[in-house]
Amino acid sequence: MLAVFAWAAIPLALSQKVWAQQVPLQDKPFAEHKIVLQLSDGDARKQALVLSVANNLLKAYDPDKVAIEVVAFGPGIDLLLAGNDRRRQVESLIAQGVRFDICLNTVDTIERETGKRPEFIPAATPVQVGVGQILFLAENGYTLVRP
Repeated sequence: MLAVFAWAAIPLALSQKVWAQQVPLQDKPFAEHKIVLQLSDGDARKQALVLSVANNLLKAYDPDKVAIEVVAFGPGIDLLLAGNDRRRQVESLIAQGVRFDICLNTVDTIERETGKRPEFIPAATPVQVGVGQILFLAENGYTLVRP
């Protein structure tokens, strides 16, 4: 009987661990639209496209009525590295209420492979699992867009 209880508790413990890794939802109580933009590509054109989509959404909707979150993982975190040429654009969007999440699993992998932890912009929000954050947002009413 104890073994059955232990097996039943494993999914609960795992789900609590994953839940604990998510950052809270944005505090946008009047948001009528919730969008998560996936950035998993290091290509400069795709990064520019993600920034353009976020910018266009802010122009099309009142910034208080739209919640935009960009989740970067894998090669996509290049956009959020301190030395990126588009840093000012990212920081401008953050100042307008767009949240940029950076996957710490990717950061940890780069550190293991290179021996150096990449420096990312301080305004980026660290999340442990980028794809997990996308899943969390989708489960909470965000529409996933992958430009």
